[in-house]
Amino acid sequence: MPITAIYGPDDFAERPHGQTISRPSTAPARPGLALPMPALEWTPEVERATASLYERVKHVIPPIEWPLMAPTIKAINELKHARNAVILAHNYQAPEIFHCVADIGGDSLQLAVEATKVKADIIVQCGVHFMAETAKLLNPGKTVLIPDSRAGCSLAASITGADVRLLREKFPRVPVVAYVNTSAEVKAEVDICCTSSNAVQVVESLNAPSVIFLPDRYLATYVASKTDVKIIAWKGACEVHERFTGDELRGLREADPSVQIIAHPECPPDVLAEADFTGSTAHMISWVRNKRPRRLVMITECSMADNVRAELPDVEMLRPCNLCPHMKRITLANILESLLTLREEVTIDPALAARARRSVERMINLRN
Repeated sequence: MPITAIYGPDDFAERPHGQTISRPSTAPARPGLALPMPALEWTPEVERATASLYERVKHVIPPIEWPLMAPTIKAINELKHARNAVILAHNYQAPEIFHCVADIGGDSLQLAVEATKVKADIIVQCGVHFMAETAKLLNPGKTVLIPDSRAGCSLAASITGADVRLLREKFPRVPVVAYVNTSAEVKAEVDICCTSSNAVQVVESLNAPSVIFLPDRYLATYVASKTDVKIIAWKGACEVHERFTGDELRGLREADPSVQIIAHPECPPDVLAEADFTGSTAHMISWVRNKRPRRLVMITECSMADNVRAELPDVEMLRPCNLCPHMKRITLANILESLLTLREEVTIDPALAARARRSVERMINLRN
């Protein structure tokens, strides 16, 4: 069913001019808790200690680069134990992070679920700020760190809690679904969250004829094509996925008709129309593992192709991908600094967190 309506900031005269998204609050390093910087030299000991890790990434990280990364990787893995910390990493993180220091990797839904099972005292979120907020919502008693709080998200930055309240005024009694790529402020105003893995399931679980779905207009379009529920959408978009075009994909097929193309549902409809498969990052990875195509194009963030190729080197990856500048703010260097100094710690107002937590837990409980 086509989207029945789409709204954005310019459609609400009541919206305060220049209203912006608040980023997650972060606390400064706590005095007296910092640990000294370890030696970061390439030595025979470091080489031996990290040899098994390099085996995981040798197809995507050249040997000449490994001696520059390995000392920091070793130091991070030792600090995790010293701090009783766990590292969560999104599929869009670079291979040296995703495969060599992360304890848990996955898409937004996987990370949200796994965050509830963590026993460690400290969670280091290698992703963007809404992911760190989600981890804190689900673990209010734990210390949640994000190595760089400037790691934002164009989707989260497209809508505020005030916008959700205006939508509710315009469409009373219509339930609101928020993509997990939103701030805690927005999550506090909605009925339930979703990810690209479960968006259709979440929408249909509400048993309503119409649903407000925000903030990604392209994911909303995809969901609308899979359900009879009337979708009222928001005009947000992912700056990584919206840059792909159907013409680009048709050109790839003309150059090699045997190539397989898989795409994320945050892409525009003309891109999804050209893809052999559409799904979340987790579903895309499962598709590659099962199908093992000879040549593949993954229409999503670049690092995910590297992470898949590290696991499946027999799959040749073509690379018409786009980098996420926010994900790339997370580096080995600032992960190390975060563990050494316990910064930047994510904090959320308890009253806001209680409201936002309900929408996230409702999503997780639906899955289970």
